[in-house]
Amino acid sequence: MGLHRKALRTTTVGAVSATLVAGTALGLAPTAQAAPNPVRFVDITGDGGTVLKANVVTPADSDGTRRYPLLVMPTSWGLPQVEYLAQAQKLADSGYVVVTYNVRGFWQSGGEIEVAGPPDTADASKVIDWALANTPSDAGHIGMAGVSYGAGISLLTAARDKRVKAVASLSGWADLIGSIYSGRTQHVQAAAVLDGASLVTGRQSPEARQVFDDFYASNLAKEPELVAWGKKRSAVTYVDQINSNGAAVMLANAWGDTVFPPNQYADFYEKLTGPKRLEMRPGDHATAELTGLFGLPNDVWKDTERWFDHYLRGEDNGIDREQPIQLKSRSAGDYEGYPDWKSVAATERKIDLAGTTTIRTNVNSGADGGIVFLSSILDQVAQLPPMASIPLLPRRWAAVWQSEKYGTAQQVRGTAKLHTTLTPTKESGTLVAYLYDVGPLGLGKLVTNAPYTFHGRTPGKPFGVDLELYSTAYDVPAGHRLALVVDTVDPLYIEHNPSGGQLTFSSPPNDPSYVSVPLREQ
Repeated sequence: MGLHRKALRTTTVGAVSATLVAGTALGLAPTAQAAPNPVRFVDITGDGGTVLKANVVTPADSDGTRRYPLLVMPTSWGLPQVEYLAQAQKLADSGYVVVTYNVRGFWQSGGEIEVAGPPDTADASKVIDWALANTPSDAGHIGMAGVSYGAGISLLTAARDKRVKAVASLSGWADLIGSIYSGRTQHVQAAAVLDGASLVTGRQSPEARQVFDDFYASNLAKEPELVAWGKKRSAVTYVDQINSNGAAVMLANAWGDTVFPPNQYADFYEKLTGPKRLEMRPGDHATAELTGLFGLPNDVWKDTERWFDHYLRGEDNGIDREQPIQLKSRSAGDYEGYPDWKSVAATERKIDLAGTTTIRTNVNSGADGGIVFLSSILDQVAQLPPMASIPLLPRRWAAVWQSEKYGTAQQVRGTAKLHTTLTPTKESGTLVAYLYDVGPLGLGKLVTNAPYTFHGRTPGKPFGVDLELYSTAYDVPAGHRLALVVDTVDPLYIEHNPSGGQLTFSSPPNDPSYVSVPLREQ
């Protein structure tokens, strides 16, 4: 635990610094451009009398004689109420009344941080009430949008408030536990980013503080409470209500999102039955939307406006006739359209994980998922994902399997899946699986990864492991090969390997081990 706490302190310092820089930059962004539409800074009474600090932007031609569609935008985690002002101006230019507000517990808004609990969705409904009473808003045409925390609150509100007819959920979550506790493994760097930012810019509720503490402590006795807490704050729990209410839902995320990985969004998308759209791009958490917050051209915000123009204003702009899934590869190329998620991976190619391999735990082999935010941003802007020299990885602590060299480029699309048989020497343990693109010199570029933790197993008794790696879109060049690497330590995650543990991977004849790689039809 000492090492965990030291890593947490280091990560938290970086997270807090990044949040302060981002908040300052975003605060300056609106001043760099003209503001032709009237902007008001107002106080809105939220749930239980909590005061929410808000901005109201109305169309320049608003004269009290007509009504406009309403957009409500809750702020991201740790960012101030001016976050969306540049986009609010653009949307007001297009004929929307836009109300952006600082969620409870952050900055000047009252209350405490509830982590998208019931008070947060109740606040959103109160903001809608206020806007209908105090602005020229049309009660029949209401939408919600947000980035990150605002995205999650928007989805949850669409489940609980039938007035919300359209949602754009950008870099958000639909499954909170599936995001920061996937594979039954704590995503410690992601949690530290959220924790550190909220300590600097807000006021945590006692419940939120306890959840963070229990999360870090790896107390299995608290696991059911943690899971129940997360489900209560996950839109997937209420997908039937969202479908019943009929809101048109647009989801956008980045392949390398280290806070809310893309798998959970894709799974949620498949459960939606109303109008829906899923967009995936290179980048990390909220980096795909960032330039748009400064008022610069941005694909995510452009499609967000098109989504609302069609579903709130009735504009025939063709977005409903486009393929509903739009993906952009991390490698290069234009957007690719698909009719549904299963069509993303037209075929699958298996890499056999033959033989029996034993590795020791508690040592980082050198195969890592990178650093929260930094690594995926480098991949986004320079196509430089985390790398490792595959021939030099120590086989004492890393299991390695490789494919043959591919004669043609392999367009990996979707979710790779690992199936293996594992025999541990301890009742608990953690493994992390990595899929690498390996060039002629043995240098591996990370394609995807995911952690897996087990508890309560009988030492020496084999059991099956099925693990979905994080969804991605990556082009493996001709002449390269794919490698699956498994080790037991990664700074992104809390590991649960008792000292001296060993993990043995085998491939029984009646249940062979493999990694299934999803490929685009070529």
